[in-house]
Amino acid sequence: MPSSSSLNRSKAIIHAGGKDRHCGPSQPHLQKTWSIKVIRDDLSSKLVHLVRGETIEDSSRKFENILTEGRLRGGTGYIKGKYTCVCFTETPISKLGYVLANPDVAEMRYRPLGIMVDKEYVFRKGGRPAIYQPDVDFQKLPEELRYRHVRFELDRDPPHSSIDLTWEREWRLHADELILPPEATTVIVPKRDWRDILVERHAKDVQRQVQGIGGDAALAVVPYPWHIIVLEDLGIPIPDGL
Repeated sequence: MPSSSSLNRSKAIIHAGGKDRHCGPSQPHLQKTWSIKVIRDDLSSKLVHLVRGETIEDSSRKFENILTEGRLRGGTGYIKGKYTCVCFTETPISKLGYVLANPDVAEMRYRPLGIMVDKEYVFRKGGRPAIYQPDVDFQKLPEELRYRHVRFELDRDPPHSSIDLTWEREWRLHADELILPPEATTVIVPKRDWRDILVERHAKDVQRQVQGIGGDAALAVVPYPWHIIVLEDLGIPIPDGL
């Protein structure tokens, strides 16, 4: 069994024709189409969309709308140029405690409610990492890339007025919405009672639908369509009042 220290070391592996090969300086001919996998605990194959809101009631309503509609709606808030985007963080779910502990640019805290999707799915839809740079560089970007701009200023005076949101590790999809296929989607809730409420509510909705067409509600068993992750089960601290 490998030691924890060996697991923490990055290991580059090149995929070529279905075979894994170690990539070294003696192989400069390797084609760019080959992908590199890196073993690091700060990288993830998932993206997370966390709900924000001034109150827990507001956040819960937004969260329920996402699940009911089966989609994430784009918005223009805090996006220079008012491009409509669906936003995510690529912070691994094990590190979400850091995100939850920090307010966003509007001093509105993220809530431990959200959606996790496959990064590859978002990438195929056109999603890309944000570009952190000073506002003066915004015009230097081609029009088709400007939606990715996030203000990043470390040389402001006084120093404490610097703007640094790189900790959000934001991704943006320039679109009005993103449909959430169950096979690529995981629902994030803070505690087990939230999970139980979602599953119970789904069961009752199915029973009502079966009764509406004259069926036996007692025989109506349809699994909850979404995979659910409970943050407290992962040891992630949940802020007071969510």
